[in-house]
Amino acid sequence: MKILLVGGGGREHAIADAIIRSPRTAKLYCAPGNAGIAGIAECVPIGTMDFPALISFAKEKEIDLTVCSMDDPLCAGIVDAFEAEGLRIFGTPANAAIIEGSKAFSKDLMKKYDIPTAAYETFDDAEKALAYLENASFPIVLKASGLALGKGVLICEDLSSARDGIRELMTDKKFGDAGSKVVIEEFMTGREVSVLAFVDGSHYKLMTSSQDHKRQGDGDTGLNTGGMGTFSPSPFYTKEIDAWCRENIYDRTVAAMAAEGRPFRGVLYFGLMLTPAGPRVLEFNTRFGDPETQVVLPRMKTDIIDVMEACIDGTLDKISLEFADNAAVCVVIASGGYPEAYEKGKVITGLDKFEGKTLYRCYHAGTSFDADRNIVTSGGRVLGVVAIGDTLKEARANAYEAAGWVHFDKMYMRSDIGKAIDAV
Repeated sequence: MKILLVGGGGREHAIADAIIRSPRTAKLYCAPGNAGIAGIAECVPIGTMDFPALISFAKEKEIDLTVCSMDDPLCAGIVDAFEAEGLRIFGTPANAAIIEGSKAFSKDLMKKYDIPTAAYETFDDAEKALAYLENASFPIVLKASGLALGKGVLICEDLSSARDGIRELMTDKKFGDAGSKVVIEEFMTGREVSVLAFVDGSHYKLMTSSQDHKRQGDGDTGLNTGGMGTFSPSPFYTKEIDAWCRENIYDRTVAAMAAEGRPFRGVLYFGLMLTPAGPRVLEFNTRFGDPETQVVLPRMKTDIIDVMEACIDGTLDKISLEFADNAAVCVVIASGGYPEAYEKGKVITGLDKFEGKTLYRCYHAGTSFDADRNIVTSGGRVLGVVAIGDTLKEARANAYEAAGWVHFDKMYMRSDIGKAIDAV
């Protein structure tokens, strides 16, 4: 098969790695890709939101399957655009992608169908939001309703910081129109777990669990980021919790979307909080998580092309989705200053040390080539160093060892990814 992958981040590098492992893949293109993906696919300079150019390329190259797992194109209707042209694509149609594109929609959906989540209120007027905060309990969570690159969530410890957050989101428009509507919800405590599922509209198959580390600094301090590291599986996501979530969250969500006339196809991401009162939904995403994908897909044994095609065809119930009985840890190496101001163009060394090592992977998130064909930094999150081990502790030790192989000026990483597993 000839396959086109849309995107150019660490998630896409992990997806490309899984696609290349499939014996069904004859040729892989990636638009636009990055310096790491260029090692396993032919990268083409087409933007992820340039649907006409992507469709034209797919027709010209007689692409058998296009794969998209990015929020902006999915919410903007890339699946609908491709299917209107008779092209086969794996992803979520726009009317179902709203489950991520509008947090207000997803919260209302959960309320209507009794899907456990935090108590909340929604506001599209900054003054009304500020008035609500006067009688609120703290800490409290502010969420931009729209897409904000995974950064539009503010945890406010007191009234003063919450007021500042409303002004930042709604008045100053730090995340543009994403903050035109804001969800204010109760602060929940507990372990966070990410569970991804392949969905075909009616059936779903769960992937192995994982846990992301969103905060910039050690000990979950600092600003929210797109993710500073992950581990899989989560030892806190037990068989008992899984059974409860299937009945009360996963079954209800897939059924609710179908009942709303928005049958979900693609990858549905469940961000969960394991609270003292039981699991609650933090958020939904309409795509593979980033950097969760980097630790989930290397452990997947089933051919990813078979699974994606089953999602498109509505035959996912015929698929046996299997994962290896091992563990993976991903340490994100970022540019100094991320998620705020950071420099680009720093030459990266040590990448050659990953060649030929089956238990290690280095997924590129923000890289490109300079004029001399050196691989250089081009983003805030630069690399995702992944290691496999028989246990989580072994995988964690391997990941940090491998992270020491690479270097660029002003690089930064957390030193405590997966440290929570020491308590198990």
